Amino acid sequence: MDQSTFYTSDIILENDRVRLAPFSMEFEENLREIIYDDGLTFVVNCKNDEDVYNYMQRTLEKRDLKLAYPFIIIDKLTGEVAGSTRFGHIQFGNKRLEIGWTWYGHKFRGTGLNHACKYELLRYAFEMMQFRRVQLSADVDNIRSQKAILKLGAIQEGVFRSNYMNSLGESRDDVYFSIIHKDWNEVKNTVFNNIKC
Repeated sequence: MDQSTFYTSDIILENDRVRLAPFSMEFEENLREIIYDDGLTFVVNCKNDEDVYNYMQRTLEKRDLKLAYPFIIIDKLTGEVAGSTRFGHIQFGNKRLEIGWTWYGHKFRGTGLNHACKYELLRYAFEMMQFRRVQLSADVDNIRSQKAILKLGAIQEGVFRSNYMNSLGESRDDVYFSIIHKDWNEVKNTVFNNIKC
């Protein structure tokens, strides 16, 4: 996979637990069923249908501008749309990207879905794209996400101060983690040894 075809490809990733499909407006109604959640203020902060539409348009624009590749997360046990995630900060020259902007509807949290989702994203980044570094981050106050990232076998690297502006216009700190290509085989065979493709 190279830069010239990456953003225009329909990338579908799946195993026995999760299916990741390219983010599109066809999922708008499905997202409305799970997105109105005060716990998602770090990522989406949607309060009404207009917010959802604008969030989806901004997400699709990131792909059009070749800034990110977003996915819809589908729970294969129920067939329901569970949330969204994406590849971002993609640098083909340096062979690195970030996995993030991930959120799940309330009932899908803590179900093992994130574990299966991250496996597919990491496998694609390291094995198909042949990238050398995958980074992940979480807001400094989002302890749940930080713990989930550590469970993926990632190494915590440090805090990036005033790293982003959240949906409320506040300057926020991020905690950064990484997995590099030298780590991948061990992580795959230990942390993700229960995943069935």
